[in-house]
Amino acid sequence: MILKEEIAAAVAGQKKIFSKELSLTNREAKSKIKLSSTHIEVITGIRRCGKSTLMRQIISESQSSFGYLNFEDPRIYGFEVSDFPKLDEVFGENTSAYYFDEIQNVPGWEVYVRQLHDRGEKVYVTGSNASLLSKELGTRLTGRYLAHEIFPFSYLEFLDYNAKPDEQESFEEYLNSGGFPEYLRDKNPEVLQNLLKDIVFRDIAIRYSIKNTKTLMDITLFLISNVGKEMSFNSLKKTFDVGSATTVSDYLSWLEDAYLLFFLPRFSWSTKSISKNPKKVYCIDTGFAKANSLSFSKDQGRLLENLAYILLRKTNLKMYYFRERKECDFVVFDGEYCKWLIQVTEKVHVDNKRRELDGLLEAMVFFEKKEGFILTLNQTDSLISDGKTIQILPVKDFLRDYIQQL
Repeated sequence: MILKEEIAAAVAGQKKIFSKELSLTNREAKSKIKLSSTHIEVITGIRRCGKSTLMRQIISESQSSFGYLNFEDPRIYGFEVSDFPKLDEVFGENTSAYYFDEIQNVPGWEVYVRQLHDRGEKVYVTGSNASLLSKELGTRLTGRYLAHEIFPFSYLEFLDYNAKPDEQESFEEYLNSGGFPEYLRDKNPEVLQNLLKDIVFRDIAIRYSIKNTKTLMDITLFLISNVGKEMSFNSLKKTFDVGSATTVSDYLSWLEDAYLLFFLPRFSWSTKSISKNPKKVYCIDTGFAKANSLSFSKDQGRLLENLAYILLRKTNLKMYYFRERKECDFVVFDGEYCKWLIQVTEKVHVDNKRRELDGLLEAMVFFEKKEGFILTLNQTDSLISDGKTIQILPVKDFLRDYIQQL
């Protein structure tokens, strides 16, 4: 239980932030959030990726009285559902829209949010745990909300934030720096290293009562250091001497729920095979991966593959990797239709040409596609093999000509 005076102090203190004039980078996700919608707007994403900033931009455009509270404020630590009536009193009767940051910190929050929605109020909530949010959304709020995922800065947002021109040098800087605003401002790797610790120790270890935090961190660092590579629960179990594969499965699920890592399944027509086969691992951000990796040096190829995954992941198209005799990095489906087959490498050259082509061509035959793509850092070309066309394009061009056209 929190005293009303403590809630009022937190609300007043947080609201002062909104009185300051700041130049904020316009987030692409904002265009998808309609102020006129009657739905609850749910904004999810990794910590420090800009969810609160997006909310602030929405508030500045709404031109209406609002109530805002960030539930990470230590002044309201231990906030419970029974404290929401006090918050109502603090906000007052003239509140026309409600904004709540990191609402998953309040067990049972959906009860209050549904009450607001049922009485016709506009509500915006953010959270950094996909599973905790989806569980509550799927019980009491089904059909009442619209979900929006937000990531660290996209390439275009990166250009806007840094006032840089769209050229190859800028893209390579983005590839290596990533899109976390605080890191781009200070260029201090400790920002991203501390973020990793916050997520692993506070959001996962404490929340799920994990005692062996060292093993959890070791597994996390290992996966970040091996983006683009296959992994399985059993292989990790053996490598880190974990008691069971189920424990490893839980760790990875929680890391994915926190938007830290993603796991790409191998394609199969069999759902059972998909669940059993090894998955490939990718990180939320290339700058984050470099700052926390144990092995990255100048491995631009793996960074580029990770970036390509994130670009494709944002489209909400279904994705897999393909492996029979050879491997194809990405199989992208639009519904039941195989839309794109993609390999990613820094550059096609004499030493890797056969490997990259064989994996892609095998997938093209399997999916009966006449066109495939090899995405590179800065190479453009085209090849014809057995009547099939392979377009070699810079990732930046594929982003502009294909992904942004969706």
